[in-house]
Amino acid sequence: MVNILVVEDDKNLQKLMMAVLKQHGYEVVSAKDGLQALEMLDASHVDLMISDIMMPNMDGYTLTDALRKSNYNLPILMVTAKETLDDKKRGFFVGTDDYMVKPIDMDEMVLRVAALLRRSRIINEHRLTIGEVELDYDTLTVNKKGSSILLPKKEFYLLFKLLSYPKHIFTRQQLMDEIWGLESEADERTVDVHIKRLREKFADFPEFQIVTVRGLGYKVEIKI
Repeated sequence: MVNILVVEDDKNLQKLMMAVLKQHGYEVVSAKDGLQALEMLDASHVDLMISDIMMPNMDGYTLTDALRKSNYNLPILMVTAKETLDDKKRGFFVGTDDYMVKPIDMDEMVLRVAALLRRSRIINEHRLTIGEVELDYDTLTVNKKGSSILLPKKEFYLLFKLLSYPKHIFTRQQLMDEIWGLESEADERTVDVHIKRLREKFADFPEFQIVTVRGLGYKVEIKI
């Protein structure tokens, strides 16, 4: 059973989030602020945390930073009242994995939780398998039927990211921020160049296809 911790000081929103998550089969515990969340994490196992940013006593940034410095590697979905680049930068710097902006769409929350849990399992195993194709995160290789393709780091991370979230559309900026880093001086055309190289290398792989979503970015379609 997957255990989720909801850290939210708005009681009504907290109850709604917990009810929706329970409906989807998750075990859910709650905390009203960062300090109480730390107590909950000490007392029980948690697989994923959803945390508001603005809370009394200890906010979401401070909580996330404290957890990462204590080597807690659980996925963290941060909830914010406003979406600005500064908010995202600060959140990513302290170690959050994903963002949602209030008012929360509960269906989207469930989808993001499932995606984060899936990615967490993949990263913990350091392997991703699609049919006869296996991506090995430790060796940066794509293996199939005894043959192996060694990729440059950025190409591998880009492919691993896309394949970890089939059908999910990533903007070029999202991919730049996560793979090249928020402080990178490279522009979004760098993503296009790497996508082109990946398409050339895996043109004869029927298991997946990298699709351009006009005006938005890229996604992967699984063909098996």
